[in-house]
Order: sequence, then C-alpha cells, then structure tokens
Amino acid sequence: MSETTTARVVAPVARPAARRVPGRGRHKPAGPLAYVGLVAASAFAVLPLLWAVSTSLKSKGAVLSDGGWVPAAPTLQNYATVLFDSQVPRYLLNSIVVAGGSVALTIVLALLGAYATARFQFRGRDASLFLILMTSMIPGIAILVPLYFLAVRTGLYDTYLGMIVVYTAWQVPTVLWMLRGFLQSIPASLEEAGRIDGAGDLRIMVQLVLPLAKPGIAAASVVAFVAVWNDFLIASTMVSSDHKRLVSVGLYNYLSQYGIEWGQLTAAVVVTVVPMILLFVLMEKRIVSGLSAGATKG
Repeated sequence: MSETTTARVVAPVARPAARRVPGRGRHKPAGPLAYVGLVAASAFAVLPLLWAVSTSLKSKGAVLSDGGWVPAAPTLQNYATVLFDSQVPRYLLNSIVVAGGSVALTIVLALLGAYATARFQFRGRDASLFLILMTSMIPGIAILVPLYFLAVRTGLYDTYLGMIVVYTAWQVPTVLWMLRGFLQSIPASLEEAGRIDGAGDLRIMVQLVLPLAKPGIAAASVVAFVAVWNDFLIASTMVSSDHKRLVSVGLYNYLSQYGIEWGQLTAAVVVTVVPMILLFVLMEKRIVSGLSAGATKG
C-alpha cells in the first residue's frame, strides 16, 4: 500500500461544522400574560390562607363586626383555646404518626419495585406496571365498604396500623412510578462498576443508588405525606375512637361540637397547615431537583 493511500486511510474525515439553529439553546422570555396568570394562581391559593390567619386573630365579636383584613385588636385567644383546650394537638400527633408510618412503608416497597422495573428486563414487566398504575385510578369510595369489613375481620379497625396499611396500599402505585422515572435518570454504568467489584444487587441499591436517589425519594415522600395528611374519606371510616382521629376528621368534629366558631376554627386550620409549610420549606431544593430529574429522564 502506497504512502498516499495510507495517509488517506489514517487521516480523519473532516466533519462539516454544525449549523446553529437560531433560537435553540435560548430560553424565550415569558410574556406578560404568563406573569399575570402566575400572580392570579398564587393569589387564588394564598388569599384564603391569609383570610384564615386574619380571622384567627380576631375575637368572637370582631369576627362578626370587623370585615377588614387587618384585625383592629389582634388576639391570640383563639390559638390558646385550640392548643390547650381542645383535641387538636392530639389529632396532629395522630396524623404525624400515621402519615410518617405510611410514607416510610410506602417508600420501602415502592423503591424495591421501582428499582426492579427500571433496571431489570423480565416477562410481563410492562403489563405489571400498567396494572399497578391502574389500581390507583379506582375511586376510594368504591372499595371503602370492603376495606371496612376486612379491617374489622382482621382486627385492624380503629388502629393506627390499619390506617397505615390502607394508606400504603393507596400510595405505592403513584410513588413507584415517580421513583421509577427518577431511577431511570441515574446512569446504569455506576451499577455496572459495582458489579465488577463483586457487589450484589441489594448492596448496589443501598450503597450506590440510594445516595443518588435522595432528591427523588424526598419528592415522592412529600407527595405521599400530603395525600395522607389531607385525606378525609379513609380517616373518617377506619377509626371510631376520638383520641385516634386524624386532624382532617378532627377539624370536622371540632366544628360540629362547638358550632361555627370562626375564630377558633381558622386558628385550628392555621395550626394544621403550619407543618405542611415547614415541610415544603425545609425540603424545597430536594423536591424541585427530584421532580425535575424524574421529568427529564432519558
């Protein structure tokens, strides 16, 4: 082979310069209508809470006579009554126990299923995922009566464990799909390197996948926690003892017991919302990164 032919073979083929598409890679600034829509949506969500805070700082007489947003004579008497002379603190504790236990069990079960369906190929995987997702579309009212009789027969009625089991079964499909999307965004090469070093699947998931999956787990945990915290249907059916009621049902009973005491009712609502606000503030970065990573997988 001549030197000229060899040079032609060895020399790299020149690639044409990539054409720059106008506008690609640049974020188009949002128009004024988008900002107006965001402001309107934020006001729609925040104004009721601000009204509740304002009403909770008014006395019983001022609630009926003072229609302004700023109380003329602010008082904390409603909060003192709610925190020290009612069952609201007990209801909050019940909700924290049930929601926390449900989230912990849901994350464990959903993470195992999400990892298996995201990393392994097996017969019936897609069908199983479809069936799992389909179960979350069944209305809760449709299975409420069978759940009630099943809880009574198994001795789980009017117990924390019974509510935790029901809420876990309710949240696993949604959380599994959320975690699966996030796990698919994690490079599989990291796990292959672990297998080369002799690590098993369980060790790889615990030592390699879990540290990287913390944002996704945080986002899924908050979604499941809020769903359990705000639920009324299951909480009002699976418990009959007043000291075991969740806060969503407790607020309803508080209203029926004392009548429409708007000051105390809004104070109880504010106290109930505070844990959710603190949760979002403390986990904001993990929630945003977890949801965005799961949404941009692939």
